[in-house]
Amino acid sequence: MTSITVRKLPVETGRSGWEAISTRAFAPRELQGDITADWLIIGAGFAGLSAARRLLQTRPGERVVVLDAQQLALGPAGRNSGYMIDVPHNLSSGEYSSADAQATKLEIAQNRFAIDFAKQAAAEYGMSRETFDPSGKINAAVTPRGTEFNARFAASLKGIGEAHELLDARTMRELTGSDYYQGGLRTPGAVMIQPADYIRTFAHGLHQQVDIFENSAVLGLERKGGVWHARTPKGSVSAPKVILGVNGHLQSFGFSKGRLMHVFTYASMTAGFKAAEFGKGVSGADRWAVLPADPMGATVRKITHQGLGRIVTRTRFTFDPSMEVSQARVDGIAAEQRKSFDARFPELKSVPMEYSWAGRLCLTRNSVSVFGEIEQGLYSACVENGLGTVKSTLAGVLAVDLATGTPSQHLDSFKNQPKPSLLPPEPIAWLGANAVIRWQELRAGRES
Repeated sequence: MTSITVRKLPVETGRSGWEAISTRAFAPRELQGDITADWLIIGAGFAGLSAARRLLQTRPGERVVVLDAQQLALGPAGRNSGYMIDVPHNLSSGEYSSADAQATKLEIAQNRFAIDFAKQAAAEYGMSRETFDPSGKINAAVTPRGTEFNARFAASLKGIGEAHELLDARTMRELTGSDYYQGGLRTPGAVMIQPADYIRTFAHGLHQQVDIFENSAVLGLERKGGVWHARTPKGSVSAPKVILGVNGHLQSFGFSKGRLMHVFTYASMTAGFKAAEFGKGVSGADRWAVLPADPMGATVRKITHQGLGRIVTRTRFTFDPSMEVSQARVDGIAAEQRKSFDARFPELKSVPMEYSWAGRLCLTRNSVSVFGEIEQGLYSACVENGLGTVKSTLAGVLAVDLATGTPSQHLDSFKNQPKPSLLPPEPIAWLGANAVIRWQELRAGRES
């Protein structure tokens, strides 16, 4: 018999603007009582919902149950910046330039497989262009250092035959309405999503065929007689196979102790504004998005929702092994984000920030996922290394393929990852990681 006690439940700080302006088409259900299923999925984020959809494709007619500790989109899946990126994007590397050609091509192929799966779901479930926009992405440069980063990234992409386009300051001004950016690097394969809308629409597309229970945290797992039993506050689910899509909270289930880096990033969203009231072109096009040329800089997105513009600024990283941050931390960083925003859009200084929030990432020192059968009948699709939209989608799909024996073009390469590297003991890990992060942020300078 295997018994697991879940030692920590998710804690979120600040309300995500994406979730606040999102709507949902069906009411949440909480698990009440004891049920059985063929499959149990824990976590209703990108990994969990993708796994559920893949099971509908490969195991039609079997009962699938999804449990989540919170309501849809309240957790990290509804708190990210909304980039589904195909080309290399490794936060641990210090810049985006690719590794060796073979490894980079494999990563791109895997990412595009995940994006294609998401595109099919978006079409099937009727997602709007505001929710799912295959617009490509731009790495925006502010300083000569950022321009050099983009040049190196462009050279690496050229070396493997990947399409890209360098943009000048005028083009960036026309797009964003800001004189702040000196150039950009556009790649065509990325998709921009409204993450909360994406998760809620995806779940709505599944919920007639999949039992989704929210506010139903798993408190413990026990395997007896070949069946896993998951205990929640008001019920239980028994199933022979379980897929964990809980990202860094894999550690709360007792796995990968001392190997996972829990990192928070922070974002603020403006109140809605009528762009025309601030002068022609002040905030650029109706929708645009830029990543920083230096990964430690500011990610900035503009959306237009119900006729009003909103701009989201994402800056700062912190390493927090507790998987929890304070409201005071969010408030302090929000003040920094106000300055970052004002530097880019001085004409919009009168527009208030309406929402500020923190979101969890999970990284490993050697940039690997935790994937595969970690106990008999228990599968992990966890640890996304800073690109949860794509990497978690990929892991959720491939976990089902592994568990069902379904042939897959990417499964063999994805499942043969090494174990995550051990972290130094505390407090050395906390001191070292935060010192490196802060040094990289200071070095980014005006890119932040």
